[in-house]
Amino acid sequence: MVPRIGLLVVLVGLAFQAILHPPPQKLCGSPGGPPVTSPRIKLSDRRHAYKEGGELVDELGIYLLAFDRAGYGENYPNPKRNVRSEALDIEELTDQLKLGQKLCVGNVDGRIPNLGCLQYIPNRLAGAALVLPIINYWWPSSPAELSRQAFMGLIMPEQRTLWIAHNINFLALPLDDPEVAPFFCGSHASS
Repeated sequence: MVPRIGLLVVLVGLAFQAILHPPPQKLCGSPGGPPVTSPRIKLSDRRHAYKEGGELVDELGIYLLAFDRAGYGENYPNPKRNVRSEALDIEELTDQLKLGQKLCVGNVDGRIPNLGCLQYIPNRLAGAALVLPIINYWWPSSPAELSRQAFMGLIMPEQRTLWIAHNINFLALPLDDPEVAPFFCGSHASS
């Protein structure tokens, strides 16, 4: 009896999976796919890889440019992508947009582009930054004194939250509860 019920459950599961299976993804600009709604830059390997979503901040003289890495967002994949190719894509993109000889790279989770630019096109960099919502102040590769100084520069509720998340992380789970979060996160918590 149990094997028949198990077989029935498997067959019903397979039927639901066949019925509820999502349609294949359609790339922007492909036949039957959504239209391309942003300008693209054609790189030397013939990929239409990046979109320009920048704005000029006049008073600072900064040009902000957002782009999708190969295989992300609306961007075409590049199976041969590596750290060097990411850096060279950024260099080619800035050259085609005529953004000048010096640039500053930085983005959320920008390890690969930043490291690539630092290693392969350091002569083009004016600076590099990682924009992260939170960092690990206990990361073994970070300079200990620099991490300590940065941690001590945080407001006390943020220090408390990070200390708990690092040392007794099971207690950090209630931080999603709006009733508890103000105690840990001060004014940064959502109500």
